[in-house]
Amino acid sequence: MTCHEMTYLQKLVGEEAHLRKFALRLTRNAADAQDLSQSTILRALEKKDYFEDGTNLFSWLSTIMFNIFISQYRHEKKFAFQHDPDFYLNRIAEESRQENKTDLATVMSRMKDLRPEHRDILVLVCVRGLRYEEVAAKLKIPVGTVRSRLSRARAQLQQMLTPSRNGTADPPPVLSHATNNGRGLSAVRV
Repeated sequence: MTCHEMTYLQKLVGEEAHLRKFALRLTRNAADAQDLSQSTILRALEKKDYFEDGTNLFSWLSTIMFNIFISQYRHEKKFAFQHDPDFYLNRIAEESRQENKTDLATVMSRMKDLRPEHRDILVLVCVRGLRYEEVAAKLKIPVGTVRSRLSRARAQLQQMLTPSRNGTADPPPVLSHATNNGRGLSAVRV
């Protein structure tokens, strides 16, 4: 390493604190500022032959830093958001928590109106996330029965939660007795 290169490195190290401050103003993030400072120093080392002695080193370095920053910004704007789900997830408006609690309380109170076998299926599949086969094994019933009970439970719960024409949710249907309709047993509404 020549004496000229040693002097250049010493000057470069002397400007490092100023570069970090400038990078922090550009990025507004300490980690990104550190990365930008390192990229700038690396580029300055690669392009040291372009620096003219007797000129302002910080001015030259800040120009390099600004150009790197703009290039990264343009690249992120063009490509990063196309495949980054966080960008889209952060833009989704969050509903009020009070409304969510009220909705949950309504669903829970309506679930109490379901028949126990329907309520159990809903809890196991929709709340606990068990697969149909796991529910069937746990309740010792066929998988087809799990599917049909779940379908009926969802439909009944949906009906109870859907506002009728007068603006209130329909009351739960009252099931009186089972009849044989030729295809098996079914409940009769009263």
